[in-house]
Amino acid sequence: MNKAITRTRLHIEGIVQGVGFRPFVYREAQACGLAGWVLNNSQGVLIEIEGLPAQQQEFLARLQQRLPPLASITRLVRQPIPAQGESSFQIRASATENDHNIQVAADSYVCPDCLAELFDPADRRYGYPFINCTNCGPRYSIVTAIPYDRPNTTMAAFRMCPHCQAEYDDPGSRRFHAQPNACPVCGPQLQLVDAAGNPVNGDPIAQTSALLAAGHIIAIKGLGGYHLAVAADNAAAVAELRRRKARDEKPFALMSFDLERIRGYARVSAAEAALLTGPQRPIVLLEKLPEHNLAELVAPRNRYFGVMLPATPLHYLLLRQFPALVMTSGNRSDEPIAFEDHDARERLATIADYRLSHNRAIHIRCDDSIARVMTGKPLLLRRSRGFVPHSLPLPGAQSRVLALGAELKSTFCLSRRDRAFLSQHIGDLKNLETAQSLAAGIAHLERILEWQPEVIAHDLHPDYLSTSYARERAAQHNGLPCIAVQHHHAHLASCMAENGISEPCIGLVCDGIGYGEDGQIWGGEFLIGDYHSYQRVGHFADLPMPGGDAATREPYRMAISLLHRVYGRELPELPFLRSVPDGTLQLLLQMIEKRVNSPLTSSCGRLFDAIAALTGLRSHSHYEGQAALELEMAISGNCFTPYPYQLEPQAGQWIFDPGPSVRAIVNDLFEEVDVGMISGRFHTTLAVMMVDVCSHIRAAHGLCKVVLSGGVFQNRFLTETILSLLHKQDFQPVTHSLVPPNDGGLALGQAVIAGHQLQ
Repeated sequence: MNKAITRTRLHIEGIVQGVGFRPFVYREAQACGLAGWVLNNSQGVLIEIEGLPAQQQEFLARLQQRLPPLASITRLVRQPIPAQGESSFQIRASATENDHNIQVAADSYVCPDCLAELFDPADRRYGYPFINCTNCGPRYSIVTAIPYDRPNTTMAAFRMCPHCQAEYDDPGSRRFHAQPNACPVCGPQLQLVDAAGNPVNGDPIAQTSALLAAGHIIAIKGLGGYHLAVAADNAAAVAELRRRKARDEKPFALMSFDLERIRGYARVSAAEAALLTGPQRPIVLLEKLPEHNLAELVAPRNRYFGVMLPATPLHYLLLRQFPALVMTSGNRSDEPIAFEDHDARERLATIADYRLSHNRAIHIRCDDSIARVMTGKPLLLRRSRGFVPHSLPLPGAQSRVLALGAELKSTFCLSRRDRAFLSQHIGDLKNLETAQSLAAGIAHLERILEWQPEVIAHDLHPDYLSTSYARERAAQHNGLPCIAVQHHHAHLASCMAENGISEPCIGLVCDGIGYGEDGQIWGGEFLIGDYHSYQRVGHFADLPMPGGDAATREPYRMAISLLHRVYGRELPELPFLRSVPDGTLQLLLQMIEKRVNSPLTSSCGRLFDAIAALTGLRSHSHYEGQAALELEMAISGNCFTPYPYQLEPQAGQWIFDPGPSVRAIVNDLFEEVDVGMISGRFHTTLAVMMVDVCSHIRAAHGLCKVVLSGGVFQNRFLTETILSLLHKQDFQPVTHSLVPPNDGGLALGQAVIAGHQLQ
């Protein structure tokens, strides 16, 4: 044996199974002239390479620079071992071990190769709506167990024909070990039925396209669940969908065939185009063109459309003749998305005229992800299909924590060693159906990761369904420890963990609602803290919420509360008050003064609601955050003079008193200043005030890193204004990107805090 020949064992973890990684290794090893083998094991992939050191170095460079599209490496460990004199390279059968660390790939788009075959009349998969390969197609939504092999997916029911089997067995094919591999002969099939379940004759694609063009509502089975679809340029169809779905004003998502068609109704920057065309295929918020041909009811009173490109071959086939289709989740408002056929048949029968389904089961529901570009980089507003179950790095190894999020935009998080697995979007935990979806999602991810918790983390609020689940789960496991984590501390830790920061930071944490340690409703918080602890060093002035939760649905209540704080009972005669009956107004004032069903809140979100109502923009909200969103949408212009405000030092905290701003806004309203100008000045005031608070905190504590977290920082104008001001004053701002700033990212922060408390 040549003494220069050496052998190396490589242990690789990451997204390396079910994504064409082994054939990729096989091809690169052969290209480098190496001997050895590659196999899947319970940790990821194990490789042994034998050859000259220069050949091995070239192989390692190729390994990390030329990965398959869906693959990613999170850990690579090299170990020299004795040479064995092998002369060839092989792909070996999978090895099973007890200690599992496998990561399952997320559902992915249709790759360019499959898309070319889909529209090639000479290809045997021409027009086949389930075309896929190792570089694309369903993954997470069809996996039932590990290892990720065909028998452990919902494709187990489909036996491959000889042609597909030959591809599956050929290391040189891009369908080598592609578990969803299929063709029209052996794979899943479409079926179109009417609302009563009667089959519709003819080609399902052609018939569905014709029905959509005629204005019908169709329930369409996608990757992670059903969509409800109508032609987006048909105003009557969009209005009817809103009526049947009981979704008054919340924007609908759109899907178009390609970027060219999207550019017919929305502006698309280079960064937004990159988001749209990525393998995750999220919904991306795009600014509307002034002149577009889509129904206004798609996104009323909003400057943006939420748009996605097709994620499946089925969608590509349906979209060829339309500028855009509305593709909204297949459910009624506040319900989980339907993903099982029998559930869709029952729940969507009164909404959809027809149902386009197929016989490949979805094992776990997974809504569409939502993103926007802010400060030039992507920001996930909902992390779900395409991103889950990809893991996130943690600041260090920690105990196994199950973190349960809060109530709104529910997600959960599992931590394992130095990785966190943040779940898909579950929904708002306000009913039994969504709570059951949470439990099912946890059971599924625990099963495919072969994982059990050592501790459970939950929100401090005692009445959330997620808190109840934590208590029940702990009781089932003989008193498993439960750690309650304060809501805004979890927001702070979530952003820190995403950015790999461990040292104490200033936290600007602003949202709609979060249970405080004093039992009040927090939401406009100035914190300093790390993963171990936090200190509340300031907040927005407390305001009564007359009617409690009713004040979140009826922003005019918060406007009355705000005016009462500033003017007492002598309220200025603003136009919005004319629609409030005098008896109701007097009752609300009494509730505020006597503190009857009027909990105090420091919420930034409720302050937005109040300003939106007193300016006449929104007195009643039909979905969470609507008033604040429309206040942002009303901004006209770019550069604004801030209103006066007051910062009051109280017991070692800085309290933001909006009173001077309110008086100035009321004066502007009486002088008939444009609401767009008022909104711009109000947003600028908040930005200047928050940076002012940061300066006071830096002077007292010497901290320069400023973390921005909470749902308020989905507001592009506010966030970008604050970031600009922070940079000018030499702060180091830290923001979210891959983890939502809203409560969808909260579970990550809970997991890290609980993990550090155990340590």
